[in-house]
Amino acid sequence: MGKWMKRLAALMLAAMMLAGCGQTTQNESSESENVTEESASESETSNAGTVADLLAALPETLEDGEVVATPEMYPNVNFDEHYTVYLYLIGDTPQDWDRVMELINEYLEPFNTTLETVIMSWADYSTQYSLVLASGEDIDAIYTAPWCFMYTEASKGSFYTYDRDFITENMPLTNKYQDETSYSEATIDGQIVALPCNQEKADTKIVAIRQDLADKYGIEELNDWSDYMNYMLTIAEEETPQSGILAMAASGSNGELWEVYRQQYDALYLLKDNYLNYEYSYVEGQLPSEEDVQLSWNTDYFLEFAKDMKTMADAGCWSRSALSNTISDDDAFAALQGSSIAWNGTVYNYMRLAEESEGVECAAYDLTKDNIVACEEYNNSDIAIATASKDPVRTAMVIDILKMDTYVNKLVTLGIEGEHYSIDGFEYQLLDASDSYPANSTSLSWGVNNGLYQETGVEERQQVMVDSWEPRIVSNPTVTFVFNDASVADYSSACKTILGEYIPSLQLGLVDDVEAYIAEMNTKLEAAGIGVVEEELFAQYSEWVATR
Repeated sequence: MGKWMKRLAALMLAAMMLAGCGQTTQNESSESENVTEESASESETSNAGTVADLLAALPETLEDGEVVATPEMYPNVNFDEHYTVYLYLIGDTPQDWDRVMELINEYLEPFNTTLETVIMSWADYSTQYSLVLASGEDIDAIYTAPWCFMYTEASKGSFYTYDRDFITENMPLTNKYQDETSYSEATIDGQIVALPCNQEKADTKIVAIRQDLADKYGIEELNDWSDYMNYMLTIAEEETPQSGILAMAASGSNGELWEVYRQQYDALYLLKDNYLNYEYSYVEGQLPSEEDVQLSWNTDYFLEFAKDMKTMADAGCWSRSALSNTISDDDAFAALQGSSIAWNGTVYNYMRLAEESEGVECAAYDLTKDNIVACEEYNNSDIAIATASKDPVRTAMVIDILKMDTYVNKLVTLGIEGEHYSIDGFEYQLLDASDSYPANSTSLSWGVNNGLYQETGVEERQQVMVDSWEPRIVSNPTVTFVFNDASVADYSSACKTILGEYIPSLQLGLVDDVEAYIAEMNTKLEAAGIGVVEEELFAQYSEWVATR
C-alpha cells in the first residue's frame, strides 16, 4: 500500500472514530455562541478518548504491523498555523540526504509542518554545538548523548524538560511504543532532558585496516594491541614514504582508538560527559565503590595509552596537524589516504567504500575478544527539544513521527525503499545506491532507531564479528545513575574546558613529555575545582547506591 493510500485509510478511520465519539459538525457548533467551562471540559475528554481510540487501532507493538501517524493524534497542536521545526544534527551528510528530507516533508504536509535540518560536521560540532544552543538562532531540537554535551547543556538549561505526562499528551506513539525502562537514563531530578533511542545493542570498538598493505609486509592478522601497534609502525616506516598513505589519517583526536584500548581493562563509565569521564573496571554483579572509580585520564592504562600514542605520532603514523584536520579519518580511509580506522561495526561501510578501488582489501579486527562487551544503552543517542523552541509541542510531534511512524522511520534509518534498500518483513538488503544513503549512518537515525530492521546478505566477515559479541555483552550496572552538576556547574564547566584542551593532544601523542603534560593538566584541574566536582559526584552516587 502506498504512503498516501495508508494516510487516506488512516484519515478515514479517524473520521469514523470522530463521528462515533459524538463530535458535533461545524454547522451544529455554529449554533452555539457560548462555550461553557463544562462543555470545554467535555471536549477535552472527547479528544482524549479519540486519541486513545486511534492508538488502540494501531498494532500492539512495532513488530506487529505498520504504524501511521495522523493529525488527530495531536489535539494540542494548532494545525491552522504552519510551523517549521529546525533540527540540528552532527556527523556526515549522506549524498541523498536532501532527497530523503523532501519525502519526509511531503509526508508532513497534512500536519502543516516542515522539517529543516542543519548538520554540524564531525570536525566542527565540538565547537559549534554549544554556540548554536546559546546563539538565539531558530532551533527546536538537537541530537545529543552523554558523549555529546547532553549533561553539560542540560545543566545550562539549554534543553526543554518535561515529564511522562507531557509524553502522554503530546507524543502518543512514543508513549505507546517506547521502552519504559529507557526514560530513567535521561531523567534528572524527575525531568526528562532528552528522549532516548529505543534500542540497546553491543557497544564495542574495533579496528579496520588495509589488509592488502598488511600482507605486503608479512602481517597476516591482528590479535591484540601489540599486533596493531606493529602494523601501524610498519606502515609509517615502510609504506608512508613510498605512497604517502598514512597509518591513520587522524582528525581532531583519537577518541575511538582510546575506546579500543580501554576495553582491555573491562572498563565501564560511571560518567561520560564531554571529557569529564569517570570509569571503573567491571566485576560481575557488583556496583563499584567510590574507590573503584577514577577520572579516566588518571588511570594507569591511559598513561600507557598516551605513551603508545606518542610513539606512533613520533614515528609519523599520522600528520602533525591532526588536531586541526577537517576530513574525518573514516572518510580518509575510504579515500585510501589512511590505512586504519577505529569505530564500531560502521567500519564495514568504509571498508566497502575503500574496496571499490582495484586491489584494495580490508579487514576488521577485535583486539579485545577475550573481554566483556559493553551494552550501548538507550541514552547513548537522544533527541532533545531546545529551550529556545518557539513550539515545543509541535517539535515533540515531529520527534514522535520520526521515531514511530513506520514510513518516516524507515526513511530516516534506511533511506528510500527500492533505491537504497529492499525489505521483506524486518530484513532489509542493501541495493546499489546504498552508498548514497548508508543505513543507520546518521545521528538522526541513531536517535530515532527502534532496533527493528536487520540487514540480510551481510558479509560473512561482518556477521562472524557481530555474533562473537553477543555472549560477552554486559549491561552497565550504573546506567541509571545520572549526575546533576547544577550546584557545581561553574567548576565542572571549567574542568571540561581544561580537559578539552589537553586530552586530544594526549590521544594524538602530540606532546613533548606525556607524564609532565598530564601533571600539568591535573594542576590546572585542581585549581579549577575538580575536587569540588568529585565531592558532589560521589555524594550523589552514594545516595543513588543507597536506593538500590
